[in-house]
Amino acid sequence: MKAIVIRKPGGPEALEWLEVEDPVAGPGEVVLEVVASAVNRADAMQRQGFYPPPPGAPPYPGLEASGRIIALGAGVTGWRVGDEVCALLGGGGYAERVRVPAGQLLPVPKGVSVEDAAGLPEVVCTVWSNVFMLGRLKVGESFLVHGGGSGIGTMAIQLAKAHGARVTCTVGGRDKTGRCRELGADEVIDYREQDFTEYGPYDVILDIIGAEYLARNVKALATKGRLVVIGLQGGAKGELDLGALLVKRAAVHATSLRARPLEEKAAIVESVRENVWPLIESGAVRPVIDRVLPMAEAAEAHRIMESSAHIGKILLRS
Repeated sequence: MKAIVIRKPGGPEALEWLEVEDPVAGPGEVVLEVVASAVNRADAMQRQGFYPPPPGAPPYPGLEASGRIIALGAGVTGWRVGDEVCALLGGGGYAERVRVPAGQLLPVPKGVSVEDAAGLPEVVCTVWSNVFMLGRLKVGESFLVHGGGSGIGTMAIQLAKAHGARVTCTVGGRDKTGRCRELGADEVIDYREQDFTEYGPYDVILDIIGAEYLARNVKALATKGRLVVIGLQGGAKGELDLGALLVKRAAVHATSLRARPLEEKAAIVESVRENVWPLIESGAVRPVIDRVLPMAEAAEAHRIMESSAHIGKILLRS
């Protein structure tokens, strides 16, 4: 089979479409014939040498994929060869085939194409686990997500709105404002011209920026607010005002999904299937796909992602 290989860390040109060994399903795993994968910021970090896959995961980039099961490992139940699925991965989605722990499989939702389903697992599991399982967002609360036009942002807007929250997002340019409003955002803030702290306070904030926004995020929190940091685009080290947190009785969480133990990922996937899949199948929530490129053009997909010119997900067709 072919896969995107990173022989040496670097820019998008480091992504090469090469022949590699076929994956073999181990106990509790399946092999998926990939229809499509999706591009995430973590893939760019791996390409640059900063975010290696967890032990046991395939070495190729790609944190999610969709396709059809072509092989079952020992002990796998509840799935059959030929099933159309999408999957949360520790790596390996940029390939023609990938092995997947069975606990990280989801059926392709009704009303969603197999190809478009590739844009669901990573963002849905990230948003659901952080905003709802950890951040405990409730009906009537105020929610802020940074990067409203991103894959994470477009999903967070929809899920928060579907659960009765008042939704605010930040974007980098007026061209994304209308699209975010269409998805359910009540307030869209252009961070180049406006200060999001003036529009709070917020009960839950989902942040992909990190250090650069830390002080302002804490300032923008409501009493008993929850800040969940899932990205470090704006740096890893910042100053945390513990006094402000104490006064507000607020909390700051910093989490990642990729390195969690398999049983934790499986629990998140199970919760997503129970709580989010019905919303997708009803049409209340949907994948937002910016464009689809051939897998061999992964380098171009990374250039587009890093320019932040897209809205939603960029897919790679196998």
